[in-house]
Order: sequence, then structure tokens, then C-alpha cells
Amino acid sequence: MFSSRKDEKVTIPAPPPPMQNPAAARNKPRVPSAPSIISSDLVVVGTLKSTGDVQIDGRVEGDVYAACLVIGEKALIHGDVAAEEVTVRGRVEGAIRARKVLLAATCRVQGNILHEAFAVETGAYFEGNCRHAENPLADVAEKAAVPSAVSAPTPVPHHEPAAPTLVSRPATNAAPAATFTPLKS
Repeated sequence: MFSSRKDEKVTIPAPPPPMQNPAAARNKPRVPSAPSIISSDLVVVGTLKSTGDVQIDGRVEGDVYAACLVIGEKALIHGDVAAEEVTVRGRVEGAIRARKVLLAATCRVQGNILHEAFAVETGAYFEGNCRHAENPLADVAEKAAVPSAVSAPTPVPHHEPAAPTLVSRPATNAAPAATFTPLKS
């Protein structure tokens, strides 16, 4: 430290990489990224699915699945919501399933909430049932699965055309009725 040589460099060795445990790899924290934003002038009709963070300030007519969801003060979601964390400042008309749920003072929720952790600010409006669950997202995993960007198209089943159907009419003369057999291809 108190050396007379000015060109001497001090190197600090890097710490060894941590041991990779398969269970720890599954539970590693997500790398934060910019959220997807549904702006206040946007109306979405259909299901929203994201593996990242989503902020909704507009209107969604359908279900929303995300890692972390923030529902803005002017937002309206008419459908079910499932996420790891949900912060509601606007309006939700549907069920909420999340590990952590925060109902802000400006929110209006009409629907049931299934949660692991739950907080309500003074002034929040909530009409429905609230229930604790160890894993509130257990049965929504398949609904929330986001298809990969590159995937093979789903095959469309091929149906053979139906055989022609004949309608018999009463005979007007005494001649025997004709018999029709469908053509085979």
C-alpha cells in the first residue's frame, strides 16, 4: 500500500462462481426488464400472456397472465388475472390469483382473490371472497403458457367428405324405387 513503486498494480482475485444447484436454478430471481405497457388510449380484446412485467393503463377485455402486473388508476380489466405479484390501483372485474396482491386506495375490485400474501390500503373497494393458498398459481400454469416465438404450425385434421344422403320420396307410380349407392373414391 505504501510502496515507492508507482507502476505496481494490485489485483484482487474474483470470487469463485457459486455452486449450481438445480433447485436453486429454478428459483433464481428474474432479471428485471422494461415492462410492457398498455397505454390509457388502448383497448385490448383477448387474452394477454407475458413472461415479464406488464403495466396496464388502458382497458383489457379478457384474461391477463404475467410475472408482475401493475393495474393503473384509470385501467379496467374485465377478466381474470394471474401473476406472481399484482398491484391494483384501477378496476378489475374478475378473479385475481397471485402470490402477492396489493389493493391500493384507488382500486375497485369485483371478484374473488386467491393469494399467498395480501395487503389492502385504506380506501380500497373490494367486493368478493378472499382466500389464502400455499400455491395460488398451481392450476393456471397451462393456461398462462406463452407459446415460443418459433414453433411448428399446428396440424389441421383432415376430414373426409361425408357420403351423400338420399331422401326418399313416396313413389307416385307403381314402378319399383331406384337404389342409389354412393360413389367410392
